[in-house]
Amino acid sequence: MPQPLIILSPPRSFSSVVSTMIGQHPQLYGFPELHLFAWDTVGEVIKNKENQGKFVPPGIIRTLAQELYGVQNTKTIVQAIEWLQKHKKWSTKQLFDYILELVNPKIGVEKTPKTSRNKRHLERAYQMFPDAYYLHLTRHPVSTRKSISSRKNAKDFYSRRKRERVTDSTKDKITVDGFLWWLVAHKNIINFTNTLPVGQTMRIKGEDLLSQPDIYLTQIAQWLSLRTDTEAIEAMKHPENSPYAYVGSYPARGGNDMKFMRNPKLRSGEVIEPSLQDCFSKNDKNFFLGNAKQIFDENGFEFASQQSLAEEITSLSQIMGYQ
Repeated sequence: MPQPLIILSPPRSFSSVVSTMIGQHPQLYGFPELHLFAWDTVGEVIKNKENQGKFVPPGIIRTLAQELYGVQNTKTIVQAIEWLQKHKKWSTKQLFDYILELVNPKIGVEKTPKTSRNKRHLERAYQMFPDAYYLHLTRHPVSTRKSISSRKNAKDFYSRRKRERVTDSTKDKITVDGFLWWLVAHKNIINFTNTLPVGQTMRIKGEDLLSQPDIYLTQIAQWLSLRTDTEAIEAMKHPENSPYAYVGSYPARGGNDMKFMRNPKLRSGEVIEPSLQDCFSKNDKNFFLGNAKQIFDENGFEFASQQSLAEEITSLSQIMGYQ
C-alpha cells in the first residue's frame, strides 16, 4: 500500500484549496481533515469532538460515507457514524491504514493544520508513517494572521454567547494572536522536517503555487514521481471536482475550510504578499496576547519576550522567502 502525502502548515495557510488541488491528481486522493494524529485511539477522537459539542469528526465521517457507501447524504453519514462507533477501540493508525486501503492504489493526501501546533502530533504522524512524503506549505505571516482574525470574527468568537461558554481549553483560541500560531507551527514543522532524509520533504509557498499553478503543481508531481502530463496537471487545477469541496450533509458538515467549500474553484491571478516590516513598524501592542509562554513550553521552545518573538518571526519569514 502506498505511503500517504501529509501536508503540514499552520491554520489559514491555503491548506484546504492546496490539499484539494493536489488530491485531484489522477494518482492521488485528497481527504478532508482527518484529525487522527492528535490521538492514539478512535475513541479519543470521538470523545474530543463530543467535548466540543459536535456529533462526529466530519472529515472522517465524510470519507467513510463516500468510500464505504459511494455517496454522502444523511443516510450514509448516519451509517458511517455507526461504523465508526463500532470501531472506536481501534488505534488511529488502524483507522488511517483502513482508509488508505479504501483508496488504494491512489496515494492519500492528508492535511490537518492542528497537527503542526504540537510537536507530539508530528511525532505521532512520523511514528505512524515514517516513510510518508511531507509537504511543508507556507503563507506570509501577516496574511495568515489576518485570515485567522477574520475567521474568528466570522465564527463570532467575541460574542457574549461564546464568552459565556469559554473554558480553559477554548480560552487560548480567543486570546492568542495569529502570529503566535504561525510561529509555533512553522518552528515545529522545520524542526521535524530537518530530521527527514533528502527527498522525503518539500517546502512550497502557497502564494507561489496559487499564482503559478502549472509550474508548482508540476514540481510537486515530479517530487512524488507521478504523472506530469497536461491532463494530470489540469485535473489538479479543479479542486471543485473533489467530493469534499462542498459543505456536506448533516450531521457531518465541514471537514475543510468553510469559505473554501462555499466557493471551491481556483481563482486565477497573482497572490500578493504583504510587508512584515510595515506591520511591525506600527508597533502593535496586541501581539501575542494569551498564554504565549505556556504554548512555547508545551512545544519545548524558550520564551523570552514579545520583542524576541517578533525577531523570530522576521528571521523565519526570511528563511521561507518572505519579506
